[in-house]
Amino acid sequence: MPKTPYNSIIKKPVIHNGLEYDIKESRHPVIERNLPIGESYISNDISLDPAGQQVIILTGPNMSGKSALLRQTALITLMAHMGSFVPAAAASIPLNDKIFTRVGASDNLSGGENTFMVEMNETACIINNLTARSLALLDEIGRGTST
Repeated sequence: MPKTPYNSIIKKPVIHNGLEYDIKESRHPVIERNLPIGESYISNDISLDPAGQQVIILTGPNMSGKSALLRQTALITLMAHMGSFVPAAAASIPLNDKIFTRVGASDNLSGGENTFMVEMNETACIINNLTARSLALLDEIGRGTST
């Protein structure tokens, strides 16, 4: 079994024609690579299935790894599709046609769009272009406005 320089498990993922995601003990490759010596990354399991759990709403305090989990899911999916080994104990990933992400804040003030409007337009674009084979990862939608 191949290992990274930090002695973490990496595996060959299984790409299949179904729609179920099942990733065991996944890690973010960039964050893990930059950890201080002796500190280990806390791995995560990711399971998505249209017949059961099709959506995950992830909550928690600031700096608890919510955005990192979204990013590592996208990275692992992309790595698997390009034929790479992935930072996980096991990975069964469906064949995807698109990976959509809405992460980070931006605005277009010169175009008359504030951060909230940019987020809503990008989210609408994602929703209008999703297929059953798409992976959509949305981080903190609507934070560009106040309560």
